Amino acid sequence: MYDESVRLSFTFLLVAVFVFLFFLLALYSIFRRYSSRWVFGVFACLFFLLFGACWQNIRLQQTVVDFSSAETLYRVVIADRPERKGERMLCRARVAAERKDSLSWKRMDDPSVLLYFPLDSASRTIRRGDELLLQTRLALPEQGGNPDEFDYPRYLIHKRISGSSFVSAGKWRIIAHHSQRSIQDCAFDCRDKVLELYRDLGFRADNYAVLSALTVGYKNELSESIRESFSVSGTSHVLALSGLHIGFLYAFIIFFLKRIRGFSVGVRIFKATTVVMFLWGFAFLTGLSPSVVRSVIMFSLIGLSQLSTERTVCLNSLFVAGTGMLIYDPFWLYDVGFQLSFVAVFSILLIQPWLYERFTIRNRLLDKLWQYSTVPLAAQIGTAPLVLLYFHRFPVHFLLANIVVVLLVTIIIYAAIVMLLFSFVPVAGQLAADGLDLLLSLLGVVVRWIESLPFASVDRVWVYRAEVLLFYSALFFLGYYIVWRRTRFLLAVLSVLLVLSAYRAYCVEFDSPRQSLVFYNVRNCPAVHCILPDGRSWLVYADSVPDGQRLTRVASNYWSRLRLSEPVPVVADHNETCLVRRDDILLFGGKKVCIVNDDRWKNRQAELRLPVDYLYVCAKYTGRVKDLTDVFLVRQIVFDPSIPYYRRNALQEECERLNIPFASIAGQSSYFKQLI
Repeated sequence: MYDESVRLSFTFLLVAVFVFLFFLLALYSIFRRYSSRWVFGVFACLFFLLFGACWQNIRLQQTVVDFSSAETLYRVVIADRPERKGERMLCRARVAAERKDSLSWKRMDDPSVLLYFPLDSASRTIRRGDELLLQTRLALPEQGGNPDEFDYPRYLIHKRISGSSFVSAGKWRIIAHHSQRSIQDCAFDCRDKVLELYRDLGFRADNYAVLSALTVGYKNELSESIRESFSVSGTSHVLALSGLHIGFLYAFIIFFLKRIRGFSVGVRIFKATTVVMFLWGFAFLTGLSPSVVRSVIMFSLIGLSQLSTERTVCLNSLFVAGTGMLIYDPFWLYDVGFQLSFVAVFSILLIQPWLYERFTIRNRLLDKLWQYSTVPLAAQIGTAPLVLLYFHRFPVHFLLANIVVVLLVTIIIYAAIVMLLFSFVPVAGQLAADGLDLLLSLLGVVVRWIESLPFASVDRVWVYRAEVLLFYSALFFLGYYIVWRRTRFLLAVLSVLLVLSAYRAYCVEFDSPRQSLVFYNVRNCPAVHCILPDGRSWLVYADSVPDGQRLTRVASNYWSRLRLSEPVPVVADHNETCLVRRDDILLFGGKKVCIVNDDRWKNRQAELRLPVDYLYVCAKYTGRVKDLTDVFLVRQIVFDPSIPYYRRNALQEECERLNIPFASIAGQSSYFKQLI
């Protein structure tokens, strides 16, 4: 949807292209000397940065759609395989048209949306390609505003999702099924057939989920326990179909092509064409996922280099693949998998040869083992800052895990290829499937064993974005020092490390915990977080059976940044030196908080009102503010975000009439914190 801002961006982009082409031509003609080549490189990089910024702005404007603020009738087409999410069915869809009035439809440019349906017999019938008529309100979800909370709306935009909605039962129906398929739809169909074949061959539960992730990149079946086990062991990257798996396939193809002798042009063309066809055929089989496409582009370039007798330049292939993908979709730059994969490959290409050459091992078997070990070690060195930044976890036994797990995964992938080749032969295919099932079970046992080792991972590690940039700067100068042995590069490394240490010390001091009361913007989980300066804290829940996992998902990053210990849950009366709770009256740090989550204080009178600093009013209270002020002498009222919108407005208006200070967490779209 090209609005005025998009046209301005596009005009600016055209001007920038012509201006920079002029500069590039001028520089090329003026600075022909080899010593001045860096000037040309600088302007070329600036051009690509400007081009990328303009192109990203254009794609952003295409993604952000101004849907109607009220419930509206839409025609949508299901774009992907529906998946179950708890008690709901999640479908990714494209919006084809919006009901403009009672007689006409407004055609839309197929923006992508996420639709949630109640899990029932009707929603189970939805298939990819179905066209639905539904009435709902489409919009991006609101950001809670809690400190360090995952920015879900921004994440959706970067995934080219323009909105989401829950569609109630009875407000939708299937009106057609589209038999025409795009290339992406055909790829998804092929992937689904492979998944059905796995089911027919007897794969179930975790083995089926892991096999689907390893071979066709379908990760929707992975349970949280499996994801956690692979994450703690430091091998979660094997579940993301990317360069590792494409490399196995590339090696498998090259192994057979090496049997073809000769170096003539015809033989080289045949080998390169065969490699490219098999790689893109596999990418098509996996649904053309971004990580697979990225890896296939790089290995395709390596395969095409067979046409030349010169040495393959892998780094050039890597950067060409990245540039091409970002031109196609600049939002892939924000994809964590994209960043980790590229940094891992870049680290392997640069660091692994240097690590391998540090030791000379004469034993052939030990030499191969060392060479094999340096690959995950180099990748871990390069990706460690990003892993800590995004996941706040460092797997201690990553080297052992990668040596054993990657070896098993290699065998599993090759066994899966053999199984697929013989799947049409009943007995042979089933025997191969049974053997593969045993290998998958062994992989699960090994991963869980590594997870159970002492000090398997260091969790809740907090690093800042500036620290990541400084670390890579130090690594960059260290690489230059290793290659050129110039003292100034070593001084640059020491200078960056000094700045990094000073910045870390400042941030740790600035983010040290203070004695405070925190009320988070988390719906259906009312709680008061009591924090001490030494890092100890308590979560005082309003409900006896709280949804603590919901609160932890929202606030865990904030707790990591403050370096808090695991909060102690308090769901009933509690008595400690630092914290006392009795009959929903909380005393902490000299402050008194009353949690109002029922009607026990409704319609009561008190001759001597109880002074409280904060009344924390939650959704289960149905009375008025006046009922509470008849019992309590209130300093401030805090309204929980779970209170319905219309009722919260009424309570706030009553507070204004009574001249009582209040804080509405949901109204602020953020949490409420009070330092003591």
